[in-house]
Amino acid sequence: MSDETFSQIDPVFPCRECQAGHMHRDYVAYFTWLGDELISVPDFPAWVCDICGRCEYDENALTRLTLLLSPNAGKTLSPTRIHSRKAAAKQKVQRPTQSES
Repeated sequence: MSDETFSQIDPVFPCRECQAGHMHRDYVAYFTWLGDELISVPDFPAWVCDICGRCEYDENALTRLTLLLSPNAGKTLSPTRIHSRKAAAKQKVQRPTQSES
C-alpha cells in the first residue's frame, strides 16, 4: 500500500458507550441553542458508533463553530493595555569618574 492509501483512511477507535462497536467519521446534523434561536448545521463532522449509534461531535469542528457563533465574531478587538503606575522617580546615583578615584 502506498502512503496515499493510508492518508485517506480515517482513524477508527473503540466506542466508549458499548465497547463493542467502533467510532467512524461521519457527517450528521448538529443542533444548538444560541439565546432564543435554534441553530442547525447540516453535514457537521462527528464520530458515530457502528453498533450503538453513539455520536460524538468533532472537537476541532466544535471549536471553529463556537468561534463563528461568538458575539465578537468579525469584530476587530483593540488590545487593551494595562496602565500601571509609573515607578517613583529614582534618584540618579552618579558614579565617580576616573579622575576622582
